[in-house]
Amino acid sequence: MITDQEEISRRLDIKGYRLTKQRRAVLKVLQSTISHPDANSIYEKVRKEIPHVSLGTIYRTLGILKEVGLLRELDYGSSLSHYDANAENHPHIVCTNCGRIDDLQSPLPDNLEEQASKATDFLITDHRLEFYGLCPHCRPSSAD
Repeated sequence: MITDQEEISRRLDIKGYRLTKQRRAVLKVLQSTISHPDANSIYEKVRKEIPHVSLGTIYRTLGILKEVGLLRELDYGSSLSHYDANAENHPHIVCTNCGRIDDLQSPLPDNLEEQASKATDFLITDHRLEFYGLCPHCRPSSAD
């Protein structure tokens, strides 16, 4: 996760953008949570700081921040994407009941893309690794 303001400004500047207060507020929301909020949740939190911000501004800001590599969009086929301030490749675990998304804190092989490339003869440019199951709140209790 990139938190250095100079690096954030540099990445935006390369693509011709400025670090506006709206972009700063969206980043602050994403960097202050371990959850992976959707645009509506981000909008509600940013509105507390910038009351007149529009949902359209939030969506445009998320698109720009994704474009410059400051966040990752997590799209699981539902109508709402979720966003992660950690744009580095890392695995997620998704609850198939409530939609909760957590980072998987277990180490994985560093050369995963290289292994996939050798096994398939593909030129691997990116990957996403997700596990699916029931979170602790949704899975049946064993006390039954």
